Amino acid sequence: MTLTSRTVQIAAFGGPEQLHLVELPVGEPGPGEVRIRHHAVGLNFIDVYQRTGLYPNALPLSLGMEGAGVIEAVGEGVAHLAVGDRAAYASNPPGSYCERRVMPAKCVVKLPDAISFDEGAAMMLKGLTVQYLLRRTQPQGGLKAGDFVLFHAAAGGVGLIACQWARAMGLQLIGTAGSDEKCALASEMGASHTINYRTEDFVARVKEITGGVGVKAVYDSVGADTFMKSLDCLQPFGLIATYGNASGKVPPLDIGVLAAKGSLYVSRPTLFTHIATRERTQEMADDLFGMVTSGMVKIRIDQRYPLAEVAQAHRDLEARNTTGCSILTL
Repeated sequence: MTLTSRTVQIAAFGGPEQLHLVELPVGEPGPGEVRIRHHAVGLNFIDVYQRTGLYPNALPLSLGMEGAGVIEAVGEGVAHLAVGDRAAYASNPPGSYCERRVMPAKCVVKLPDAISFDEGAAMMLKGLTVQYLLRRTQPQGGLKAGDFVLFHAAAGGVGLIACQWARAMGLQLIGTAGSDEKCALASEMGASHTINYRTEDFVARVKEITGGVGVKAVYDSVGADTFMKSLDCLQPFGLIATYGNASGKVPPLDIGVLAAKGSLYVSRPTLFTHIATRERTQEMADDLFGMVTSGMVKIRIDQRYPLAEVAQAHRDLEARNTTGCSILTL
């Protein structure tokens, strides 16, 4: 009997109305692959970029970049996973919005018993993103306790993990968010200072908080609306890491601006460069799991949607009506 899977797919780029639930066959894993039966699936802004075509993929496209569940079958050459293992991942190619899938094994890792499937689905892409930002995407001279960093969208899924992780590192994280309630949430989760960007000039507030010195690093997933102003928040030799485009793509940059504003550094990192090998994926995941199981980072899941309500999940995500992490349940 052929296994099948309810799967969310798009046949054309566009709005949430393009998301359709279809039944697709699921085969056996080939060399270097596993088949996983999902218990929960994570939602991320990259899913929106792929749905709209900002990040183009071949159509029809199954969406979703992270999930957690149980390994059902293992292909030839896969030694780090076995049938019955609890597992989680953030991985290309897309396709996690489904009941089960066959996928490359290199980015799938065992999920510790102390971490639930819901937490695993919610934390992998976001938590690994924070890991590579705060641990691996650092300004000249690195980051040390007491240093100021600016983190936009601090009340989102990535942001709330970053607030806690930064606190554990002793950093003074200044978080921006779009409401007083979201600012309060970021503060509760570890932000040293918060700025409501709808009512305050975040550049002026950063200068005030840092005594005019500025921050060593800016981590920016917002993009067009914040990029140029973020440069004005940096101290000389500071770094801006732009890793998302929630408000649109960053405009073309006159590189001379970086000289004029203090010999600044710009990085456009992606998670998938960092997790290109199984060894690096495991190393980063071990760091993330350690932060979570120690209690230094708690995974806050504020929205849960049945798989069939994925369109509403996307509407809420795009309207910035969500806080913390969102998951699809199966």
